[in-house]
Amino acid sequence: MLRFLMPAALLAAAVPAHAALTAPERRMVQTVDAERERHIALLQKLVDQNSGSHNLAGVEAVGRMVRAELEPLGFQVRWIPLRETGRAGHLVATHPGRRGGKRLLLIGHLDTVFEPDSPFQKFVREGDRARGPGIEDDKGGDVVMIAALRAMQAAGTLKAANIEIVLTGDEEDTGKPVALARRDLIAAGKRADVALDFEGLAQENGQDMGSVARRSAGGWTLTVSARPAHSSGVFAPGVGSGAIYELARIVDTFRRELREDKLTYNVGLVGGGQTAALDEGQIRLAASGKTNITGATAVARGDLRAISQDQIDRTRAKMQAIVAQNLPGTRAVLSFDDDTYPPMPPTAGNLALLDRLNRVNGDMGLPAMGALDPLKRGAGDISWVAKDVDGLVGLGAASTGAHTDQETIDLPSISRQAKRAAILMSRLAAERR
Repeated sequence: MLRFLMPAALLAAAVPAHAALTAPERRMVQTVDAERERHIALLQKLVDQNSGSHNLAGVEAVGRMVRAELEPLGFQVRWIPLRETGRAGHLVATHPGRRGGKRLLLIGHLDTVFEPDSPFQKFVREGDRARGPGIEDDKGGDVVMIAALRAMQAAGTLKAANIEIVLTGDEEDTGKPVALARRDLIAAGKRADVALDFEGLAQENGQDMGSVARRSAGGWTLTVSARPAHSSGVFAPGVGSGAIYELARIVDTFRRELREDKLTYNVGLVGGGQTAALDEGQIRLAASGKTNITGATAVARGDLRAISQDQIDRTRAKMQAIVAQNLPGTRAVLSFDDDTYPPMPPTAGNLALLDRLNRVNGDMGLPAMGALDPLKRGAGDISWVAKDVDGLVGLGAASTGAHTDQETIDLPSISRQAKRAAILMSRLAAERR
């Protein structure tokens, strides 16, 4: 008999797909594949219900849709109304499992940036892609979460899993005071051993990426005042530089002198003249003045994003030092918003979770996922629990055009992400605390 050695490449190709998965894990994969159209139908239902952050009734309606998915899986679901914050509230669902098992916190949100007056309102499918308001951020993530939990139930791994879900109703525009608006999420983080965030999957050059860090997000306001005078005397003793020159000096010095790795600082709104006043929401500014009068007041609003609290504190101190070096005849005051989103630094625990996800990828025959640069991701709710629990971000679906009328989801990514999440959650939930 002729004998030969099979080349390594052919030998690898001969190994069945998902050969490293257990029988329950293969069942999860099969369940997700079998329910693909169900997931897409649910996504359409969620997207077609407007749930802009300020549409309180719409956010509540989406919460009821999600409740209808979770209760049949054995979750105890409650709605926490928070209308006193100016927002609808949050959905919290708990699934008690095996005593002593790891406690998982799943995070997502019900609201979108698209309010009822937006012309972008409906789900439109285009083959393997679909467009719609909030279709990825975060309704696609909510569907991935539900699909993964359904797969766990079908495979028998959900029964023993200790899971708490918090779906906020104001992630895109947090209610005030923020301490009340994030009270329940923070409390859930203190109870958890692992936090998994189902916002969108990041990709680079077509490759899926894992996220182990998110930067902070917070606003600042700069207000400059000066004595108005005839413009012919500008810069002269007794007149000085005027408020607008002082504001320009400050923000340009920010630009030149604050730079650090992972730090960004933007000026998003500016105005000055004889008068300059922000509206109540601090997103509009009314100014008036004449060319022959030096500026009496000037105002700027911006944001600051950092990777750690130390970087925030250091940068704020530098900003205040720059502001204090006033040009002649001017006075400047810099204040920081009190609703700053905290940072989620790339801790060793977070990196270990990404390693766990990559073991799932390897067992599924998928490429390993690198760690996304946090400069390429905005702030998010998981940051509120980052100081208390290890976390991983980006378990939702892949998309393009988030926060625009071209927000488009990659439909096959829903299934890919649901399989990853179901297997990862099942493995984590089976571990002892």
